Amino acid sequence: MSKRIRILIAKPGLDGHDRGAKYVARALKDAGYEVIYTGIRQSPEAIAKTAIQEDVDFVGLSLLSGAHNELFPEVVRLLRKEGAKNIIVFGGGVIPEEDISFLQEQGIEAVFTPGTPIQKVLNFIESKKEKVLA
Repeated sequence: MSKRIRILIAKPGLDGHDRGAKYVARALKDAGYEVIYTGIRQSPEAIAKTAIQEDVDFVGLSLLSGAHNELFPEVVRLLRKEGAKNIIVFGGGVIPEEDISFLQEQGIEAVFTPGTPIQKVLNFIESKKEKVLA
């Protein structure tokens, strides 16, 4: 039996808008992935801890509040600190184009902004499948 890809979808910080995160979580589940949704207002520490405990392959972060440049890299930092170098982190939400390269330099492998077709997220995960299943 082949391993199912496990994906954690999380909302760091005080952002209470979760419609997009729930949509992505549902679409990933419908595509056959195992999805864990943490809910809103999660700390980077709680997200990293849950990702490690749940042995996920991906962490998807969603944020609309503007604190993405602080919170997204902090999740990556905490994962790496705990030795979870194999977990792929991606993000989404209202993120200005000029912040995307900074986030990628900080270890966020992909950033999806509003209006991105869900197929693009699915394609990203599929493109990294070999890396996480190795």
